[in-house]
Amino acid sequence: MQLAKRYSALRDSTRIRERALFPALRTPSELELQARWFAGDFGRKFSSVAGDQIEIVQFGTWNREAGPDFSDAAIRINGSEPIRGPIEIDLADRSWETHGHSTNPAFDDAVLHVFVEQSERAFFTRTKSHRNVPQVRVDPATLPDKFSANVPLARPGRCQAPLKDLAPDRLESILVAASQFRLQRKAARIKNIVETHGRDAALFQEIAAALGYKQNKLAFTLLAQRLPLAALRRNHDDIEAILFGVAGFLAAPDLAAYREETRGYLRNLWDRWWPRRDEMQRLVLPAKLWRLGGARPLNHPQRRLGALAVLAEQWPAFLKAIAPKNMKSAHDFLLDLCHPFWDFHYTLTSEAAPTEMAIVGESRIADILANVLLPWFLAEGAEIWPVYEKLPARLTNRRLETGAMRLFGGDPRRAQFTKTIAYQQGLLQIYEDFCLQDNSDCAQCPFPEQMQKWK
Repeated sequence: MQLAKRYSALRDSTRIRERALFPALRTPSELELQARWFAGDFGRKFSSVAGDQIEIVQFGTWNREAGPDFSDAAIRINGSEPIRGPIEIDLADRSWETHGHSTNPAFDDAVLHVFVEQSERAFFTRTKSHRNVPQVRVDPATLPDKFSANVPLARPGRCQAPLKDLAPDRLESILVAASQFRLQRKAARIKNIVETHGRDAALFQEIAAALGYKQNKLAFTLLAQRLPLAALRRNHDDIEAILFGVAGFLAAPDLAAYREETRGYLRNLWDRWWPRRDEMQRLVLPAKLWRLGGARPLNHPQRRLGALAVLAEQWPAFLKAIAPKNMKSAHDFLLDLCHPFWDFHYTLTSEAAPTEMAIVGESRIADILANVLLPWFLAEGAEIWPVYEKLPARLTNRRLETGAMRLFGGDPRRAQFTKTIAYQQGLLQIYEDFCLQDNSDCAQCPFPEQMQKWK
């Protein structure tokens, strides 16, 4: 995949160009920040506010008790022996004081405070016992997919003019280069999560995020992080109840509010969740995190959660299905997943459908193959591009449609260059690297001039 190097060089060369305007970055929520930290997206080595070199040896686990966000972590300061203890993550450095951490004995063992926004004045990050806690500042702007607040208008951009005159093979070369770059970056991220959390946990987290799709990606990621696969499988008979309980979907025990055919299923979940509820209460996701509207009924997060539970229960069989790194065996396994309740229901409150429905349908399987399994195989050294470039596109989204309009406008070849997943991924990469990073309505974007030089 040599074209990826050319695209990477193109991206790097445009960064030195001064622009009159700079794109705004959306401030991530604290949960987003914590999820990205735990996935290792910010890296493992940092320089503290005081100038010490901090290395994350272990990211720990999501804390079930009162106190910092992550427990059982380990850090190394200036190459010293690892120091074990909790890690707290806040949006602002001053939150250590405003949230009362300095007087809370639950924070006495904290070994690191991570934050985004730095105050103008420095202050002593003390514990109740007056011990200083090292501080590390992270910058969301350094992440591969930044929290951009810039949303370009869905109309033809300045790059439409040079692109419409390019020969089809040159246009294909541009999209393929961007697609290969994106694929390699996904594989690198997966490698990073594997190094941080282990092979099975990393794969489980990535598939969970894919099942969450765009509306509920964060919620599913947090579920998979807070409920590691190994811990779930140690409670095999309770996997589904634990997932639905921590998701917050078993908050109301009043079964009279549900349809008669649903009550038996819910009663079983509730009976298994009830003994664990108190110990896991701090892990339960806030209701506001879920996006329950705006998606097709087949994509409702409760159905997707049912699918994730089945997958966790059948994990050894899933690993066997993907071991040959064969798309058909992976596809067939996911398509054959079934559940006696979710095969016929959209939500916990919906009436039963007249016909059986796949809990993981063709479109979602295509997304999992393209965005999880193929990058996963690439991370493990497999040659997957010949398969990847032939995958037909099944879905579209607002970003893709906006990017296609910005680049191609009314060019009749536009449909041709969005017909495969590889082309779509290349288009999305260009959109994120240029359209989302420019808020001058194309005036300062370097992409059009770069494309005129592309050979």
